[in-house]
Amino acid sequence: MTLAAETRAAVRRHPFLHDALRAGVVNYSAAARYLDVDGETDAVVAALRRYAADLPEYERPGADPPVSMHSGLGAVDAPTDTDEAVLVVGDTALAPYAGSLTAIVATSDVGARDLRVALGRLETAGVAVEAAAVGDDSLVVVVGRRDGPDALRAVEDALST
Repeated sequence: MTLAAETRAAVRRHPFLHDALRAGVVNYSAAARYLDVDGETDAVVAALRRYAADLPEYERPGADPPVSMHSGLGAVDAPTDTDEAVLVVGDTALAPYAGSLTAIVATSDVGARDLRVALGRLETAGVAVEAAAVGDDSLVVVVGRRDGPDALRAVEDALST
């Protein structure tokens, strides 16, 4: 594998660095040291610069979709109780009036990229995520009841333009 190919592969293993390259906010020398690619640091820096030049420009996620908070979620047996479920994964559904979890729900023009950004913001805010999903223009993140307001603000911020 060439140094350039090895550098590109290393960047793809770190999505935050990939996004930073796209946004043009990278200290290339620090990134080269972080990646720990075999080769001279200057050569890795050059490979990073070439790779960044070929990437599409970074676009902020979302278009300010509506975000709401639903408290009192808990696990119910799926698939029998899925009519009211906010989130279903395998044999478990999270439905209202069944527990103490809170769902943050964004609707409209959202996708997997938005979920990744929202999860990153939640991690940065120190909010533990119990479950998360995206599909059919809906994004759902489930957190503990007390984390609901902080999660709402983090998801709103992540999805704002």
